[in-house]
Amino acid sequence: MRASVTELLKIVGDATKVTISTPAGPVEIVRTKNDMQLIKGVLQAIIPVAGVRPIGELEVLDALKGRDFRVVDMREPKWRLKSPIPGSISIPYNEITQRLDELGCTRKGAGWDCAGATNMVAFCNGPACPQSPTAIRAMVHEGFSAERIHYYRGGMQDWLVLGLTATAVPAAEA
Repeated sequence: MRASVTELLKIVGDATKVTISTPAGPVEIVRTKNDMQLIKGVLQAIIPVAGVRPIGELEVLDALKGRDFRVVDMREPKWRLKSPIPGSISIPYNEITQRLDELGCTRKGAGWDCAGATNMVAFCNGPACPQSPTAIRAMVHEGFSAERIHYYRGGMQDWLVLGLTATAVPAAEA
């Protein structure tokens, strides 16, 4: 009989372990694969760009109820087809720089004027998903104000683990 091998996942960069000092001696912190994780990935910073505001589920719910926010699912379409947050819109991370008009920016020459942009919530698959952070960096590079971006790092992983409603994808998106 073969012993099961625990799969170690990356924490930061290529590191799968972090050793800390405690009064009882060194402790090795590892990250292992479990059934609640949507993806393996590498843990993402809570603030991917200076000025971006990290938020949780209650703030996402407030944004979904309000008119001053767009809640944007930045995942690849194959992930959105599995389960989106109700009321969110889909702008995949690799399309964001071409679709900033959907967030209130206007074309200005080869770039964007985002002075009239709306506040937005960015999310993807969870704390180890790089899609939203990648999109956020690209948005800020294009002129979207970091202060208008609210990052729900927990993403779909936390949303589902907490038992919050996920809906079927609207027919227009399927």
